[in-house]
Amino acid sequence: MSQIPIDVQLTALPNGPGVYQFYDKDDKILYVGKAKNLKKRVSSYFNKNHEYGKTRVLVKKIRGIKHIVVPTESDALLLENNLIKEYKPRYNVLLKDDKSYPWLCLKNERFPRLFPTRRVIKDGSDYYGPYTSMKTVRTLLDLIKSVYPLRTCTYDLSNEKIKAGKYKVCLEYHLGNCKGPCEGLQSSEEYDRQIADIKEIIKGNFKSSLQYFKGQMKSLAEEMRYEEAQRIKDKIDVLENYQVKSTIVNPKISDVDVFTIISDSALAYVNFLQLSHGSIIRSHTMEIKKKLDESDEDLLQLAIVEIRQRFNSQSKELYLPFDVALDATLKITIPKLGDKKRLLELSERNAKFFRQERFNQIKIIDPDRHTNRIMAQMKKDLRLSEEPRHIECFDNSNIQGTNPVAACVVFKDGKPSKKDYRHFNIKTVTGPDDFASMEEVVFRRYKRLLEEEEPLPQLIIIDGGKGQLSSALKSLDALGLRGKIAIVGIAKRLEEIYFPEDSIPLYLDKKSESLKIIQHLRNEAHRFGITFHRNKRSKSAINSELENIEGVGEKTARDLLKKFKSVKRIKEASLEHLTEVVGASKAKKIYGSFH
Repeated sequence: MSQIPIDVQLTALPNGPGVYQFYDKDDKILYVGKAKNLKKRVSSYFNKNHEYGKTRVLVKKIRGIKHIVVPTESDALLLENNLIKEYKPRYNVLLKDDKSYPWLCLKNERFPRLFPTRRVIKDGSDYYGPYTSMKTVRTLLDLIKSVYPLRTCTYDLSNEKIKAGKYKVCLEYHLGNCKGPCEGLQSSEEYDRQIADIKEIIKGNFKSSLQYFKGQMKSLAEEMRYEEAQRIKDKIDVLENYQVKSTIVNPKISDVDVFTIISDSALAYVNFLQLSHGSIIRSHTMEIKKKLDESDEDLLQLAIVEIRQRFNSQSKELYLPFDVALDATLKITIPKLGDKKRLLELSERNAKFFRQERFNQIKIIDPDRHTNRIMAQMKKDLRLSEEPRHIECFDNSNIQGTNPVAACVVFKDGKPSKKDYRHFNIKTVTGPDDFASMEEVVFRRYKRLLEEEEPLPQLIIIDGGKGQLSSALKSLDALGLRGKIAIVGIAKRLEEIYFPEDSIPLYLDKKSESLKIIQHLRNEAHRFGITFHRNKRSKSAINSELENIEGVGEKTARDLLKKFKSVKRIKEASLEHLTEVVGASKAKKIYGSFH
């Protein structure tokens, strides 16, 4: 089993619905459970004292945790059922028996019957579900039967037997629940038409049925039959809230292996979902170290062979995201839509979660490896000649041209180095001119670094588009640094990355770690600059309030603030206290202006 400590495994768990599996030191499955939130549920086993001895013993034995993410809580319930039946874990008591979830069966016969069942028999009948409660099945069945009269008898309604008059209508006919096809009182064509409508309702296409119900409800209301109208309204609510599809169990799909792959520059992750009789019984993700120029097709081909051998898979059909050269006896399907496509998406989702989980674990266990990977990825994404171990980002802050300032933030190995952050007061620019301000601060920053023989960054990020980037480049040209330091601009609107002398911006994947670090730099520069700007504005406002008093200049205002700390305390100070600081003459003027 995994050598990663349990607390690290818990940290990396996702927050969505899914099924978790606990394993012991011998890699034997101990327990299967479902969760609305995997991280919270699994963590709860290790964060509290358990009342039951069985649970305490279970927790002591846990050495590894696996999980499968699914779209909904209902899917988690169904998958839990599948896995418990498949593996029969020692610590699972419930769901170990042969109890199955209910289905709706539309029998393969003339004048088909519709009934609930817990057994799926391959006799050509249509099965819909599974449902997580029999109540849902009965509600839907009652709903259908209240609108479409269907037979419930088990007679063989062949044309010959009906013509021979072998059957008589039963009580259901007299109650209005059946139209009497056994006596030939309803044609097979009319019956089949309503069966087609019923199939659409069960599949989730309620449009025509809802229109029918709403019309019926309106008619009943107009006739002041309000109780009956309310009953129809309840049925409409059930239909509108009803969901039938499950990715976890599908009777139309038999024994199938599903494979997907996601990869980056160094690693690939192949997920395997195994279906037996239409039910998911296994999920496994393999991490593969990539060699030079290995394609996803080559990696997936190798992984499929290895995984199928490891788990002794006998499935003859595979669902894959693209075609791969495999044994000619295997049937390869590349799903484009429907249930098969949903299975492929579920597999890919599990691969992505596994990849993120591994990154989170490495971040805790081996932070250097995590940093090296991110730096290598940034070098590749931004087409740099070396890894950007030292990055600097610039941002301007001014409001209507007042108190213009700029900020420079520094990241080393992808993390903020706050001791190296720098503020700049704009000195040579008057008015709100972002371009000229950017040119000034970039020139000042790197002129000083050169003079002090400090190390230069590998990457400069300018908060702004092509205009700000061009201004920064002028300063690098003036200092002879063009080409020696990589420089890019990031525009806020669509997060475009601009390169010098390239009019077409680069768009990084929104989930890219490179983009996240660039955004972090930009946001830090903005925060740092805004804080400095606010403090400067505040100080300027305080000074101007004191300097408006006759006889008080900048030095006097500074002396007063140094002593009293705030304008409020200066206002509250006595004449004697003020005299001690600025002398009798100025003290009288200050005291008089505030009183």
